[in-house]
Amino acid sequence: MNTRYKKKTKTFDIMITSVGGALSVAVMIFGVFHFGLQNAWPELVLNMFYVACLAMIWMYFLNYRITTKQFNYWCSISVGMTVLLRDILFPPPLANYPLHLACFTLSVLLLCTLTYFYARKDWKSYTKSNLWLICIIDMVIATLYHIDIVFFESVDEYTNYMLTEIWIRPTITYGLVACFVTESEEQ
Repeated sequence: MNTRYKKKTKTFDIMITSVGGALSVAVMIFGVFHFGLQNAWPELVLNMFYVACLAMIWMYFLNYRITTKQFNYWCSISVGMTVLLRDILFPPPLANYPLHLACFTLSVLLLCTLTYFYARKDWKSYTKSNLWLICIIDMVIATLYHIDIVFFESVDEYTNYMLTEIWIRPTITYGLVACFVTESEEQ
């Protein structure tokens, strides 16, 4: 098997992302079947984008029929669609309005950084700080959602599934950043 990365640490980063993302997506698909499609269809739509990202990460890692530009473009589109759908167009109602406003503002910033960094033609000019900014913004958004759900929302059967869904995208963006940081080092 011919993998793109030879360093064990980079391989470990991709493996952690893939396993964590796959387990999270599996939990969310189970949640869709458990709660019914009528109640949980938005998670199923988001999971399609997450599965697409995970498949592209594996294809990129294994050097299988995907170029760096294709990986760049389609993963950017997939992550951007999840940000647009979950956080901007159909944001979950949060009990704490300042947290809701902060999440919305950071989501717009994340979409802008994805558009700026990943849609540029000269993607090899990214610096590590540019790439890590995307992952950090996504982790801050997930942390704010997590704080709202744990401290301000009422806990019910759906809470654990919501918390799982919140952390899928930061896991995937970590994998994307790990791929690009390595690519920018090697090129």
